Amino acid sequence: MTDRQLIIGGVALGIISIVVMWQQKLFDGREALPDFASYSQVGEKKQAFFNYLQPRVNKANQQLRSERLKIVALKQALQSGSGSPGDLSEQPKAYLRQLATRYRVPDRDDLNSLELLDQLLFRVDEIPPSLVLAQAANESAWGTSSFARNQLNLFGIWCYTENCGVIPKHRAEGATHQVAEFESVQACIEYYLLNLNSHPAYLDLRKLRAGLRQRQVTLSGVKLASGLLRYSERGQLYVDELIEMIRFNHLDGLDEG
Repeated sequence: MTDRQLIIGGVALGIISIVVMWQQKLFDGREALPDFASYSQVGEKKQAFFNYLQPRVNKANQQLRSERLKIVALKQALQSGSGSPGDLSEQPKAYLRQLATRYRVPDRDDLNSLELLDQLLFRVDEIPPSLVLAQAANESAWGTSSFARNQLNLFGIWCYTENCGVIPKHRAEGATHQVAEFESVQACIEYYLLNLNSHPAYLDLRKLRAGLRQRQVTLSGVKLASGLLRYSERGQLYVDELIEMIRFNHLDGLDEG
C-alpha cells in the first residue's frame, strides 16, 4: 500500500468516526453511545471504541489521582506535625469520614486519622486503562450490547435497589438483581472504578495494586487482571480472556502514561 493510499484510508476512517460521533443523540435525556455496530471492519470498530472510551477513562483516573494526592498531602501534614495521629482539624476529618463511607472502609469509626488515611490510600487509586478498556469491550460486546446501548452499562454492573435498572430477561428464579442504568458513559466508568476500589470481592486486586505501588512498579492491567477472579462466574477463564484481549489489542502501552 502506498503512502497516498494510507493517507486516504486514514482520512476516510477519520470521517467515519466523526459521522458516528455526530450520530450521538439524547435518549430519554441521557447520552447515547455511537453506533459501533455500523462499522463493517472489525479493526475500525475496535479503534473507534477505544478512541471513544479512552479519554473518559483517563478523566476518571485523573479524578482518582487528584483525590489520592489530597490524601497523601494530609498524611504528610499529619506525620510532620507534633500532635498525635488523631490530630486533624474538623474540616479534613469530615472529608475523610465522607471518603471512608464512600469507599466502604471497615471499622471506620474506630480508626484514628492516620489509620484512616492508610485505609483510603489502599482504595483511592487508579485502575490501569488497558484493564478498563478490555473489560468494557468484553462486557459490552464492543459497545453493541443492548445494555450498553440502552442503559449505558458497559461493565455488566448489577444493582439491587428497586427501579435501579432493568430486569434481565433470563434472570434466575429468586434472584433480585437488575442491570444498572446510567445517565452517561462517564458516570458508568466512575461507578465501575468505585466498585473495584471498594467492593470486598475485589480485595485481591487492591492488594496486587498496593504491592506494585510499594515496589514502585507501573500499574499494569495484565498484572492486576488476576484480582478480578470474582467479577465473573467464569473465574480464571474470564481473567485469561481479559489478559489476551489486552495483549492482542496492544493495550499495554496505555498503562505507561
